[in-house]
Amino acid sequence: MSKNPGGKKNPLLAANKAERNRKILIQVAVAAVLIALIAGIGIGIAAKKAKRDDPGPTPSIPAAANPSPDAITGTITDKGAIRIGKAGAKVTVRVVADLQCPACKGFEAANAQVLDDVVKNGTAAVEYDVIAFLDKASTTRYSTRAANASYCVAEADPTKYQAWVARMFAQQPAEGGAGLPNDKLVQIAKEAGYPDSVANCITDVKYDKYIQSHTDEVLKSGIQSTPSVFVNGKALTSQEVFGQGAIAPAIAAAAAQ
Repeated sequence: MSKNPGGKKNPLLAANKAERNRKILIQVAVAAVLIALIAGIGIGIAAKKAKRDDPGPTPSIPAAANPSPDAITGTITDKGAIRIGKAGAKVTVRVVADLQCPACKGFEAANAQVLDDVVKNGTAAVEYDVIAFLDKASTTRYSTRAANASYCVAEADPTKYQAWVARMFAQQPAEGGAGLPNDKLVQIAKEAGYPDSVANCITDVKYDKYIQSHTDEVLKSGIQSTPSVFVNGKALTSQEVFGQGAIAPAIAAAAAQ
């Protein structure tokens, strides 16, 4: 085979080499794009997962400064219920309720005075375990928005909380509609004596994620209906909670033990 005369470069070899280099560059560029896309997808999935797993802010009631032994105070229990009562209360009444639930409204109408009295006289503390499983009963997720308002007002002033609960149930919207708008929830809070400062918490639905998580936990614990009422951990029957002042004997019996 004869050599390239004069030592000149073979144009065919040069062209092949250039084509190979071009293909290599294209492959590198495509690989870089694919890596970037995969990384972007991974970041997107991680961000979505982080957002889904983020429980959001947790409600808390600031401890009162130097409260008297006879003071009514409020706390958020480790299970997410709003506990209202005096420090020495012997009895704990837990009420699992949804603010859109008609049966819960009936329980409140029959027993609100009893619960208010036992808190004030120090016999019992009441744990209002407000959940939101009836969002489907309104077109605006009213259960969640009402439960959120529950935490908002409890944080602001737990001593007014029971009066707020009574007003909320008295103005409970019918199932299947839009539910009360947020500005109405703010108005009810003001009617119960709360300041304008609760408005942002209510309208922003600050505790939305927390409420979803809390509701899931309560339902998984075995709660099958609302209201579900417990006195010192003992579940009460419907006969013991429905009817005017029906819960009073169960509380009195627990206090006497």
